Amino acid sequence: MRTLFSIIVCLGWTLTSIAQDFSSYFENKTLRADYIFSGDKQRQDVVLDELSSLPSWAGRRVNLSLTPVEGNGQLIMTDKASGKVIYRMCFSSLFQEWLNEPESAHVKRSFENTFLMPYPKKPALVTVTLFNSYRKACASITHEVNPTDILIHQRGTIPSTPYHYLLQNGTSENCVDVVIMAEGYTKSEMKRFRQDANIACDAIFSHEPFKSMKSKFNIIAVESTSHDSDVSIPRHDLWRNTAAGSNFDTFYTERYLTTKQVKRIHDLLAGIPYEHIIILANTDTYGGGGILNAYTLTTAHHSAFRPVVVHEFGHSFGGLADEYAYVDEPSPYYPYTVEPWEQNISTLVNFKSKWSDLKEAGLVGCFEGAGYTKKGVFRPTDEACRMRNNTAEAFCPVCRRALEQMIRFYTEQQ
Repeated sequence: MRTLFSIIVCLGWTLTSIAQDFSSYFENKTLRADYIFSGDKQRQDVVLDELSSLPSWAGRRVNLSLTPVEGNGQLIMTDKASGKVIYRMCFSSLFQEWLNEPESAHVKRSFENTFLMPYPKKPALVTVTLFNSYRKACASITHEVNPTDILIHQRGTIPSTPYHYLLQNGTSENCVDVVIMAEGYTKSEMKRFRQDANIACDAIFSHEPFKSMKSKFNIIAVESTSHDSDVSIPRHDLWRNTAAGSNFDTFYTERYLTTKQVKRIHDLLAGIPYEHIIILANTDTYGGGGILNAYTLTTAHHSAFRPVVVHEFGHSFGGLADEYAYVDEPSPYYPYTVEPWEQNISTLVNFKSKWSDLKEAGLVGCFEGAGYTKKGVFRPTDEACRMRNNTAEAFCPVCRRALEQMIRFYTEQQ
């Protein structure tokens, strides 16, 4: 039996080794990398746009060389001298979603993408790789980062956007830092934004596992002012000048609310400690969107605001898939011959890696219809999950476990 002393010694060694591992390779600063993802269904490219430095690092200091899920893409930083992987992150992108749209067969488009990394002390190599629906690499770039490069843009020494903490449980070293950002709120509407941000915060932490793990989060409300109230709705010929430049009708889907102005978002957040982004749109039009390690964007004044912001955060923070289905045809996102990387859906190609243990325990089942298609892709419950519909009161056991693992990944050494 391990004694209390041995546990304390072991814990102390672990915490020390974590601190040493981070400080050996990184400064307490952020390297922001802006990329352009471009191309069409036949060919995709990744291009480096700009590098910037931010005055502090608000990301994780544990599990630096690991990823909790595969994602639709990965960023890997290696120490140039030794070749050691010193940082890794997973992500998805609006560009990769667009590649599954019919338009991508005959049009080339470009999309902004921004990633945050700890700032290396010595020259490093950064590789960004995109995967297709069959989990094969389809585009990649490798570039060098020289930390003394005079053309790395210095940003955020003085935050340009007002902000305040809604929830502060510790330093960035110990907590996940989430910003809730105003979109489509004019200066005179900031009081309403502050109320909406509190509602979003309360909605998320009324759900498990966020509720019981609330102490692991800091939540920051960012008062990014828009020139116009509300957001753009192209189908109604309404275009508005807003902080994040968001719009409905993404990919001609009415309720899909996103933005391509990713650099603008990060410019507004420069100097604020943040790791994950929630954007609240000042509109009563129904819609939203969530992209892994990019952002959650959701309407704030529709009656479904609370369940939708929780659902979309399940995407952007937790890497969870949509469990609903509306067509009989196979989904271009989830080929039947490949097991999805998301933890809450399965094609049964490798079901044991998913929730087979919870199924055997009688906590969940295996129901056909998920990932937008009614056939060939399965979900854990019939209807009772926030990733399935807005009327569900909670995340299902599979999603709760995936979210808990994600929180622990960001805050506890694996």
